[in-house]
Amino acid sequence: MHGGRWSLATRDVVAVSAGASDDEANAWRGVLAAAPRSTTRLRAALAGLSALRLAGLVGIGGDGLVHVAAPKSSRPLRLPAGYRLHETRRWRDEHVLSTGLPRFRPDVATIQAALWARTDREAALMLCAPDQQRLTCADDVFVVLDRIRRDRRRPLLRAILTDVAGGSHSLGELDLLRLCRERGLPAPDQQQVLRRPGGSYYLDTRWSQRGVVAEVDGVGHLMVDQWPADCLRHNEIAIRGEVVLRLPTIGLRLEPDVHLAPVRRALLARGWRP
Repeated sequence: MHGGRWSLATRDVVAVSAGASDDEANAWRGVLAAAPRSTTRLRAALAGLSALRLAGLVGIGGDGLVHVAAPKSSRPLRLPAGYRLHETRRWRDEHVLSTGLPRFRPDVATIQAALWARTDREAALMLCAPDQQRLTCADDVFVVLDRIRRDRRRPLLRAILTDVAGGSHSLGELDLLRLCRERGLPAPDQQQVLRRPGGSYYLDTRWSQRGVVAEVDGVGHLMVDQWPADCLRHNEIAIRGEVVLRLPTIGLRLEPDVHLAPVRRALLARGWRP
């Protein structure tokens, strides 16, 4: 340590390099520091959003903390600032990937992240993003959720997972489904495939029997590289004789009635009756 090559990371963990550390080194600090000393096995693991990020999840902010879990009543050691320790009764050794940095499997980490989220909307994002980025699938996450018997968010998570399994890959699409149900509008089909010469397009939502398509546009659709593809898809749908409606996610959040009024009119014009 006097030579500057080693440093005391926590009370019981020594870092073998000086200076700033990367995310993985910080995660190792948390896992090693939290692990109970009463067992010869390392029984602490990266959990929740931190485990998902290590698995490859991108684009999710979170609370900026490194989340580490240990079995309940295992007497884990206290972690320094920047970490959050979760003592969990749901610890199962088979849920932890032991190759490399100990971390929970993506399906388990997804449920952890949703349960520990600061808001219900953030919890919904934690369920959508891993499925969208192909880190896990809704069916596997359902199995993990079914083992949870007591948590106030359990009904909400089941409802969101049902929508995700049905094809909703963004919070905007989930919002549209919910808003349609609340206003008595028929639920659209999701992630429909439009086949054309040379390739296929995926449609966010479509009332197939009425020939009405709603594209839910997030911020990504405003990017220059996304706009031409959106225009081509819009044109292909219009050529087929279907009505195409563009619904911005910010509009659905701030003025849902204003943006759903055209949906109702389009469905009525195509023969739907409440």
